[in-house]
Amino acid sequence: MTANVGGISTEGLSNVPDAPLLLLRNADVHAPTHLGRQDLLIGGGRILAMQPAEDAARPTPAHTNLIDLQGRRVMPGLIDGHAHITGGGGEAGAHTRVPPVPLSRFTRAGITTVVGLLGTDDTTRSTRELVATANGLRNEGLNAYAYTGGYHLPLATVTGSVRDDLAFIDCLIGVGELAICDHRSSQPTRDELLRVAADAHVGGLLTGKAGILHLHLGDGPRGLAQVREALDASEIPARVFNPTHVNRRRASSTASSKSARRGCTIDITAFPVAADEDAWAADEALLRYLDSGAPAERVTVSSDGGGCLPVFDTQGRMLSMGVGAPDSLHKTLKMLLARGETLERVLPAFTSNPARLLRLENKGRVAQGADADLLILNEDDDVSDVLISGRWFVRDGQAVIRGTFEGAR
Repeated sequence: MTANVGGISTEGLSNVPDAPLLLLRNADVHAPTHLGRQDLLIGGGRILAMQPAEDAARPTPAHTNLIDLQGRRVMPGLIDGHAHITGGGGEAGAHTRVPPVPLSRFTRAGITTVVGLLGTDDTTRSTRELVATANGLRNEGLNAYAYTGGYHLPLATVTGSVRDDLAFIDCLIGVGELAICDHRSSQPTRDELLRVAADAHVGGLLTGKAGILHLHLGDGPRGLAQVREALDASEIPARVFNPTHVNRRRASSTASSKSARRGCTIDITAFPVAADEDAWAADEALLRYLDSGAPAERVTVSSDGGGCLPVFDTQGRMLSMGVGAPDSLHKTLKMLLARGETLERVLPAFTSNPARLLRLENKGRVAQGADADLLILNEDDDVSDVLISGRWFVRDGQAVIRGTFEGAR
């Protein structure tokens, strides 16, 4: 059946549901390529059609909700590839375990897809708990995935096997965050690292999932040496190795572009950085990477939301801690815009790049047939509205859908 909804043809879209459609007019679309003003027809959780906006007023048919965005910027929802959805921490005792991150902490930050993981504490926290938390966020409407394992070997899996976890547990899409170059790690050898990477890769092949090894990079002097050694010693595709926190030390940030040139995707963390710290803030790290000429599609930015941000002394004793915030992702994007950068240049690191790495083909872009996961900014570059699968989660900066226990006493 062919229809014409608000001037947008739906020819060939035979599966358009009977539920009311949403028509967003005059959206300044960053897909992330800048497409200018477009009209978007949304239904069934997808972008059903998109075409350039017209100045002339057009009738709105029945059963269609119309919103005129008047040129506000619309882009894919942010994809946070590294968040401690069950809470991180615990490095200074049980009372320092960070609580789980509720739904609206993500959605109010413009995040429509999140990947959860375990960190230092893969002892009192488990992958089973992680899967349950991811499924809970899914039930509440967020696109939620997770990695099996944690900092340490042997990996904290559900089934006892990385490949089985990926094959039989829907939300598990890779392995992580396995720690290297860190006093809290299990000090994996090159061969142990290769074995885990091989299982992640084959698990991905068998399932069509990402199949990556997400590596926590500590602040030790070895930096990315183990990643380079693993690439030199095996036939495993470089895309499998996905080091994060590469901006934790300036030398590691510089070296990470070399890993990206070899085919790895590197992940920058949006954590706070003091002026005298030997680290790069996420906005500075991203610009330095892009200016280096390394492949622009092989860099992502994540929040470390819910994770512990500890400071240790030379004996490995925690002196202080902060907690990662999901909104650090949007704040980094806003800082980049304040520096005069264009969305077309920097937005892929928050959207299309992680979608490509995680093999989420219908996310990270604004296009016909893509998932209707959209972020709308206001004139001050703040999060105004958020759609997930065509459903409003944030309106005018306020969460209209909250997690089950948010606000409970």
